[in-house]
Amino acid sequence: MNLPIETPALLFSATSLILLAYTNRFLTIATIVRGLKANYEANQTKSILLEIANLNKRLTLIRHMQMYGVLSLFFSVFSMALLFGGVQDWGAYVFGLSLLLLLGSLAISFWEISISVKALRIHLNDLIEEAKQHS
Repeated sequence: MNLPIETPALLFSATSLILLAYTNRFLTIATIVRGLKANYEANQTKSILLEIANLNKRLTLIRHMQMYGVLSLFFSVFSMALLFGGVQDWGAYVFGLSLLLLLGSLAISFWEISISVKALRIHLNDLIEEAKQHS
């Protein structure tokens, strides 16, 4: 198999942008958790604890997303080094591994987004029920 060295380089921009998006999600959730913790200390409601547990799971998923994304970038660079060194077969296999890691990262991202959407739907349903009671 002949894999040009430019092919793994194509992942650089995509992986960097994905990692930036993952970091932004992490920072946003971290801010929400801090706010919820302060809110829980004031109100101590069960719904806040459930929301914190949900966010904790999402933070774990984001950590895995980031880990797989970084490993994908690492193996992409490693495959370029192998290709540069003239080791075509191993370079292609390592690049394939980097693609699989990127797919794993994206799959976990999809899972995390679905959890996020479910949590938002619960909040929306609560608001709809409250609006119906006030009507």
